Amino acid sequence: MSDLLSRRLALLGERANLPLLTRCLHGIERECLRVDGNGQLALTPHSPALGSALTHAQITTDYSESLLEFITPAEADPAQTLADLEKIHRFTLDKLGDELLWSPSMPCRLPAEEDIPIARYGTSPIGRLKYVYRKGLAVRYGKTMQCIAGIHYNYSLPEALWPLLKQAEGDPQSDREYQSARYIAMIRNFRRYSWLLMYLFGAAPALDKSFLRGRPHDLDSLDADTLYLPWATSLRMSDLGYQNNAQAGLTPCYNSLDSYLGSLRQAVSTPYPPYAEIGTKQDGEWVQLNTNVIQIENEYYSSIRPKRVTYTGERPIQALMARGVQYVEVRCLDINPFLPLGIDLTEARFLDAFLLFCALQDSPPMAGEECRSATDNFQRVVKEGRRPGLQLQRHGHTTSLTEWANELLDRIARTAEVLDAAQGGQEHAEALAAQRAKVANPELTPSARVLAEMRERGESFSQFALRQSRQHADYFRSRPLDTEDHDRFEAMARQSLDEQARLEAEPEVDFDTFVAAYQASILGLISN
Repeated sequence: MSDLLSRRLALLGERANLPLLTRCLHGIERECLRVDGNGQLALTPHSPALGSALTHAQITTDYSESLLEFITPAEADPAQTLADLEKIHRFTLDKLGDELLWSPSMPCRLPAEEDIPIARYGTSPIGRLKYVYRKGLAVRYGKTMQCIAGIHYNYSLPEALWPLLKQAEGDPQSDREYQSARYIAMIRNFRRYSWLLMYLFGAAPALDKSFLRGRPHDLDSLDADTLYLPWATSLRMSDLGYQNNAQAGLTPCYNSLDSYLGSLRQAVSTPYPPYAEIGTKQDGEWVQLNTNVIQIENEYYSSIRPKRVTYTGERPIQALMARGVQYVEVRCLDINPFLPLGIDLTEARFLDAFLLFCALQDSPPMAGEECRSATDNFQRVVKEGRRPGLQLQRHGHTTSLTEWANELLDRIARTAEVLDAAQGGQEHAEALAAQRAKVANPELTPSARVLAEMRERGESFSQFALRQSRQHADYFRSRPLDTEDHDRFEAMARQSLDEQARLEAEPEVDFDTFVAAYQASILGLISN
């Protein structure tokens, strides 16, 4: 245990400071495909009974019209966050008729590429911009890749915690600078250790054969319809997923907020020749917002992001530049197909202890070799994390995954202990014990359980996923919302539709001019 981690834990463990750790905030974003009763992609439009995908705060769409995204409010207790998420699921299933929510991260058998519907957001300039951005994703990565779903876990430490640490450490930075620097340091540690999350919670070792569209691959056949890797934890996070040559050089090591933002500003303003060949329009129709390495900040695919709540009309880069980092968004979590919500409280409690460890542990800058090792370790675990005797790179030497995982869990036990002291009970310690059991026995991991159940039942990936999806639909539909919550969601749906109508009734703006102004908002930041 580092001296710095011990000192910070001792400070937060003082009676006067412990209550701070009850004020961490948690939010969840869960993506999931809509499918019909036979497990085929639902080609119906987003239901107006759910509200407007453009303006609803909790129920929207991600890439496809068929890919729902549920967003919870930020809550101090992750148990409340999960309760919020469950209510969204119940309301949605009530409005979907015979359709289901697909249970795993990897998609169902998809229709032809051209038949996957891109999400639509109406005729307002911002609605059209969101649509064209998604057309650009189709051009750059293909629609199939965009149908992968995941869980994003948003986490923040209380604002009052940072000045306490800053004063104790005699740091000369301003409060805002110190807070941002500590979040960036937290992200560096996340990159160092996030392979552990993939081992513990990866739940995508297999996929439907049709997903690869006949492309070459290094996967094995489990049956006539299923491809897999025997020791994989998360094919979703492997190079089958969100990888693209244009982003190959865009791997910020997060040594400062300025360097991270500089990488993004460069990426959203630097033309990429293959995209330039395509152009922004074909036959007068927009096909992508620009021809740069990424169209907008959100196109940068990373396992974690520094975030700041944006004002209306403000871009993420602008918010971070103006007011610093407010929270982190963990983006590498698979949907656990055995769980109705895709995540449970045990996972959330462990994530809290893990993220607090990343925030408090010493986090020196990452040089090029360490950056490469972090990426290599992550990729090795997603493809073969359960392989017996698997070795990872650590400080230029090899070490076994099991040995390193147990050492990390010993350290994380200290943050679990202080969280339990703050909140009462033993929930974090119990969540940690559940993860120790997975390290001792890989067959307890979600990825191993998925393969074991498919083999035991003689099911293909799609058959397994459809069975789980039906079970989860039955679970939610057998527990309808109470009248108060139902009426609240109905009101939110109506209000969102009214808000979209208001936006579309505003004086018409030339879309080319609107896109140019949107792009100029970043170019202005670069020139300043």
